[in-house]
Amino acid sequence: MEVKLYNSLTRKIEVFKPIKDGQVSMYVCGPTVYDYPHIGNMRPVVVFDTLRRFFEYIGYKVTYVSNFTDIDDKIINRALKENKSEKEISSFFIDEFKKEIHDIGSKDPDITPKVSEYIPQIINYIDALVKKGAAYDFDGDVYFKVNYNQDYGILSNIDIDDLISGARVEASTKKENPLDFALWKSTDQGIQFDSPWSKGRPGWHTECCVMIDSIFPNNGLIDIHGGGYDLKFPHHENEIAQAEAMHGHHLANYWMHNNFININNEKMSKSLGNVFLAKDLINQYGGTTVRMVLLNAPYRQPINFTEQTINAAKTELNKIRNVYKQLASTLQINYVKLNNTGYKIDNNYMDKFLFALSQDLNIPNALSVLFDLMKKANVTLRDSSLNINQLQLYFYTMKDMLNILGLNIEYPILDSDDIVLYLNYLAAKEERNFALSDCIRNKLSEKGIL
Repeated sequence: MEVKLYNSLTRKIEVFKPIKDGQVSMYVCGPTVYDYPHIGNMRPVVVFDTLRRFFEYIGYKVTYVSNFTDIDDKIINRALKENKSEKEISSFFIDEFKKEIHDIGSKDPDITPKVSEYIPQIINYIDALVKKGAAYDFDGDVYFKVNYNQDYGILSNIDIDDLISGARVEASTKKENPLDFALWKSTDQGIQFDSPWSKGRPGWHTECCVMIDSIFPNNGLIDIHGGGYDLKFPHHENEIAQAEAMHGHHLANYWMHNNFININNEKMSKSLGNVFLAKDLINQYGGTTVRMVLLNAPYRQPINFTEQTINAAKTELNKIRNVYKQLASTLQINYVKLNNTGYKIDNNYMDKFLFALSQDLNIPNALSVLFDLMKKANVTLRDSSLNINQLQLYFYTMKDMLNILGLNIEYPILDSDDIVLYLNYLAAKEERNFALSDCIRNKLSEKGIL
């Protein structure tokens, strides 16, 4: 299947051509683990988890890496404030992040490297940049020379002169150029490591480069690098600058960025006091509902979290659950055993579903195909002839679609008593014995069958 993705680097929709046939190498910037993740942190988790599931379903072998930044000033400050070690702080919030990505229906990445595990490699990488003349040491701090790369700003499409005149870059008397960024910071506070330049710790922009370089072969060139839109500049721009200096490539062939989350039509920010923690929304509405809200807009467009969008997601999920349960129950009362392997699907609907996802991960269009299938399944369920073979195709097609979307919706497994109860319910309805049918329906609902 031909897959098309929007490449932030070229600002065009492009046909995806992997470095190695049948394989996808993908790196997504993970969190700095100094606090509970907010709902904005969950959007790249859901977007790239869905992309990974899609690639795997159509036959690719995916290596999905997402890191934890466990060395950072914010971690140090929190550790000092709480009188704890940085490792205690980072370990606690790593566990919290993992819990929330599971709660929201995402799978663990294949590899989750921590910055602290790659310090020797980071030092060697910085040393190589210094020896190339792409970086310089000033009094124990090491900076990258942005002028070393002629196309600095290629990803974010930012003019260097405008940046300097706008004073958007931290001023430092140590820097040759105001845009030069730190690769190594000399420090006497918090965690420190020995290096050729000073006791200190690495700069944020180098860490991801080194982990990609260490984990993936091919001199650190990968297929897809992803993250939130806010990482385009300076983080991803600075990663590209280092990869160009080190290896002469842009680190990834395809750069993908998801857009922001708004809260009640306003950008989520601490200054507005509208930052919602992921755990709070998950506890209040459920992980599947939160994921559904995140799936309901193209990934390159903003998402608006409101009571209306949450209620719409709940309504859609209830429709999905009802059809899915009814298909599963109807098949089982007709003595069809539900299998996890070796089943057939309705290729007509699945082809449309996969095509939507192949067009720059158009999840809303894929959801439309799912709802079209559900309408057809409802018609077939109401048909007196009850085409069991077709119902099986619909059920397993729904099952595969929901798995690709990461929507964890369970279906009931009926035992012999459940089947008898369900058949009695249908008989009571047929005989218009509504008192009995309502009584049995309540029992089936309590069991989660209806």
